[in-house]
Amino acid sequence: MIASLVLLTWLYLLLAHGRFWLSAPELAPAVPPEFPDVDIIVPARDEAQTIGIVTASLLDQDYGGRFHITLVDDDSTDGTARMAGTSARLSVIAGQAKPAGWSGKLWALNQGVAATAAPILLLTDADVVHDPRHLSALVARLYEPHVEMVSEMVRLHCRSRAERALVPAFVYFFQLLYPFARVNDPRSRVAAAAGGTVLIRRDALQRIGGLDAIKGSLIDDVALARKVKTVGAVYLGHSGLASSIREYPTVASIRQMIARTAFTQLRYSVVLLALTLAGLAWVFLLPVGEMLFAHGWRRALGLGAFAIAALSYTPTLERYGRSRIWSLALPLIAVFYMAATVGSALDHVRGGGVRWKSRAYDAKSRS
Repeated sequence: MIASLVLLTWLYLLLAHGRFWLSAPELAPAVPPEFPDVDIIVPARDEAQTIGIVTASLLDQDYGGRFHITLVDDDSTDGTARMAGTSARLSVIAGQAKPAGWSGKLWALNQGVAATAAPILLLTDADVVHDPRHLSALVARLYEPHVEMVSEMVRLHCRSRAERALVPAFVYFFQLLYPFARVNDPRSRVAAAAGGTVLIRRDALQRIGGLDAIKGSLIDDVALARKVKTVGAVYLGHSGLASSIREYPTVASIRQMIARTAFTQLRYSVVLLALTLAGLAWVFLLPVGEMLFAHGWRRALGLGAFAIAALSYTPTLERYGRSRIWSLALPLIAVFYMAATVGSALDHVRGGGVRWKSRAYDAKSRS
C-alpha cells in the first residue's frame, strides 16, 4: 500500500504539480515596446568585494530609456560605498538607522524607493551581475503580457565542490515548493518571487501599501509577490542574463545559507517542521527504502518512484551543467536539506535566531 501511494504521489508531482521539474521558463533577451524611466535600487551592507562589479554591469545596460542607479549603503563597515564607483547615473545614499520592526534589506530598499520617482523600479541584490541586455528583457516581460512584477531566479554561483553538489538542489526544491507555472497563472493562489532581481511598477507597489506592508518579512521576495498578486499578475522565471557571484565554498556555508531562513519559511511552527520533514521523507526516502528492502511488486513500485524522482531532477542539473548521474544522489541531498532545516529550528530554540550581515532577528522582533 505504501509503495503504491508513494508512486501515485510522484505521478501527481510529475503530471499535475505545475510542471515544476521543467526548470522553466527562462527570460530571453527582448526589446520592450516602450522604454519607461527605470530607477535601479541596490541595497548593500558590507559588499565591498562585489559591489564594483555589480554597479559596473548595471551602468553598462543597453537600454533605450533613462535609468538611474541608487545604491543604499546600509551601515557598511568595509568601504562598500567607496568601491561602488562614480557615474552621473549612480547615486549613493547613506542609509539611516533601521527602525524597530523592519528587516535590514527592506528598510534599505524603502529608503531607495522614497528617494526616487521613476514609474518602474528594479530592486536587485548587491551580488548579482547583469548582462547588458538584462534591463531591456525585464521591461519587455513587464509589458508582454502585462504583469505588475517580474522576478527571476538568477543563476547561482556553482563552482566549488560543495556548490556543484548542493546548489542545483536548492533551485530544484524552490521550484517544487513554488511551481513557476502556478506562480505565473493569475488564477492560481501560489505566489513567489526570487529576490535577486525584482522589476515592479511603482503604482503596484503603492497599491499594496508600499514596502511598509511587508517591512518585517525576512523572506521578503515571497512576501512581496503574495501582496502584489492580490492586485495583478506576476511573473517568475529563470534568468540567463543575471548571475549571483556570492560564493558558498563549503558544505558548512551552504548549510548556513539554508538554515538562515528555513524555520522562518515554516513560520517558526514545529507542526509545519514535522509535516515538511515527513513530506520530504515520503517522496525522497521511502522510494529508496522500498527499492532496497522490499520485495516483488513493492520493490518495483519503489524503483518506479525513485526513477521518476531522479528524472525530475535532470532538467535542473542540466541548467547548471551537472551530470545526470547526480540525480541518483537526490535522496542523500534531500537528507542534507532536511538536516539543515532541523538545524534552523534548533538555532531558533537555542536563541540564535536568524543572523545576516551581523544583524540578529527572531520571530518576535525585527529590531
